[in-house]
Amino acid sequence: MFSIEWTKTAVKELRKIQPEKQRTAIFKAVDELSECPTTATNVKALKGHKAGYRLRVGRYRVLFDLDEGVRVITIQEVRKRDERTY
Repeated sequence: MFSIEWTKTAVKELRKIQPEKQRTAIFKAVDELSECPTTATNVKALKGHKAGYRLRVGRYRVLFDLDEGVRVITIQEVRKRDERTY
């Protein structure tokens, strides 16, 4: 089981998301990552980006890094999907 850490940037972005049920869905999806982050259905490895992976939750993308040695998932950003997301 992986532990999950949120950066200050990710927490600020998550607080801005409206409505509340969208925020709850993102939080639940991130919580489910702790079981098996690389084989989840909506997770994709990113190339040429500062974050190693992305999780798709509706119109939002959760960008995160994974440290398998320490078993920590670091949530870097939570962004609405547009042409500047990646």
